Amino acid sequence: MRRAPVRQTAVEPTTGTAFRKPADKKTSKKVKGGVINVAVMTLAAGLIATMAIPAYAFNPQGADTAQFKSSAVDSMKKAQPQSVEVPQTVAAAAVARDAATATSEQELSAAKAAKAAELARQQAAVSFASYASYSGPSVTDFLANPPYPSFSLPQVFSVAQQYIGTPYVFGGSTPTGFDCSGYVMYVYAQFGISLPHSVSGQAAMGKRISIADAQPGDLVIMPGHDGFYAGNGNIMDAPDTGRSISIRPIWTSDYYIVRLGI
Repeated sequence: MRRAPVRQTAVEPTTGTAFRKPADKKTSKKVKGGVINVAVMTLAAGLIATMAIPAYAFNPQGADTAQFKSSAVDSMKKAQPQSVEVPQTVAAAAVARDAATATSEQELSAAKAAKAAELARQQAAVSFASYASYSGPSVTDFLANPPYPSFSLPQVFSVAQQYIGTPYVFGGSTPTGFDCSGYVMYVYAQFGISLPHSVSGQAAMGKRISIADAQPGDLVIMPGHDGFYAGNGNIMDAPDTGRSISIRPIWTSDYYIVRLGI
């Protein structure tokens, strides 16, 4: 270590008073430089010590005494693995969940159609039972003794209107139940006109006329179906199972008019 410079004492020649002679400038600079060097070395030593601390803390050689040492429980887990056996008498608990179901629109439509079909079947069964019990005049009876010997279209239409509300029965030809051609056959039989029990056969028995010339009482002929023309684009017919004779608009353009008795 360098010694600090010693201030020298001098004597004023004129007064004889003693005074300290200022230190030399070079000596002052050397002192300041020495102090700075000591401060820098001290700071560097502190930084080196700080950087060495983590390395010492995580030194593997000190793991036995460090706080990261494995506990007794961890050692037992590694050395002696545990296993649990469940007795066969223990049954797994049954878990039930509420299942939400929804009926699709297609399923609803199918169910509705099935219900309608079943209702129609029941109605048809009742109608057929009533049809089988009919004991009134038949087509054969009317042809043998027609109640309306004078023929006219207005009168034909008037007689046909008497059966509005009669239920549809497949193959029926009596007032307890009609199908489309059975209805036409039964009405015209009362005027002494014999018709077959089929749409095509009845169409062949008359004369085809223009739709503009059609009158109530003429026949409306469609593919597989016929009935009486009711005026203003309407038909009076026995529609199908589950329904009854009524007057309704003609729903198709695929039809023509036939007139009987001419």
